[in-house]
Amino acid sequence: MQNAMPDIANTSSAPVQETLEWVGMSDIELPMLVASKGLTPVVVNAKAQAFVNLVDKDAKGIHMSRLFLALDQLSHAEQVTPKEISATLDAFISSHHDISDQARITLAFELPLRRPALLSNNSGWKFYPVKVDARINAGNVDFEVSVDVTYSSTCPCSAALARQLIQANFERDFANKEIQFNDVHAWLGTTEGVSATPHSQRSVAQVKIRLSSDTTEFDFLGLINNIENTLKTPVQTAVKREDEQEFARLNGENLMFCEDAARKIKAALNAQESVLDFWLRINHYESLHAHDAVAIATKGLEGGYQP
Repeated sequence: MQNAMPDIANTSSAPVQETLEWVGMSDIELPMLVASKGLTPVVVNAKAQAFVNLVDKDAKGIHMSRLFLALDQLSHAEQVTPKEISATLDAFISSHHDISDQARITLAFELPLRRPALLSNNSGWKFYPVKVDARINAGNVDFEVSVDVTYSSTCPCSAALARQLIQANFERDFANKEIQFNDVHAWLGTTEGVSATPHSQRSVAQVKIRLSSDTTEFDFLGLINNIENTLKTPVQTAVKREDEQEFARLNGENLMFCEDAARKIKAALNAQESVLDFWLRINHYESLHAHDAVAIATKGLEGGYQP
């Protein structure tokens, strides 16, 4: 007869008796069918983190296989929604009821969205980094959603300096001449006349929002659209010449320092009643400098996100 296999977590005591905030696993690879408002459910390759706290000072450890198996069940759900995630957190707690009273799940994945070109009849895929962080404590579930949105930022100072050089070129070439429309029109199309352009750079807005515990659906698309529509210069997918020209126009009409981008997004998030709290970081990956320009902002709630 085969002897029962030893269970050290259940039969051994901790040599040092202390509580632990979180114990679990990270980078668990899982395919999931993720649901979001305004989107057809889409399969993503997620990396999950699964944790419970350890309040029993004498317990040797948690049962990690129970967390893994509960996550595996989540990956088989018809759709991953706040309800399904809450049920998985309940399973974490019920499987550790004697040693834990809190649980946490983090899901990180890239959300594919089909994006149209600015003017041409084309489209392409963009992948947006998304993270869902869910926690349960005393039966209350809190949801946090994070997204990264990449856009273009053109420096207002650089644009002003470029305009000054163009004015100087105009004075050099036309100061002592009778100005004719056709001559000026042709001059504006030359590199000798318009010899300076402002610098711009690829930039990233990182945004975290806290949702109500009674949230019934995620709205990743709405959050991403809100950020892109606010900044007006998101990076593109399919690009023909007319799209590139339109992109240049949008950059020229929406010059921004990192402070401008942060203030715009902060105002847009403050206007959303469904967002209980938020944190944002603007990163302008400078083409002029070797360092980056950064702005950080929060909703400013007492006990909320900190900068």
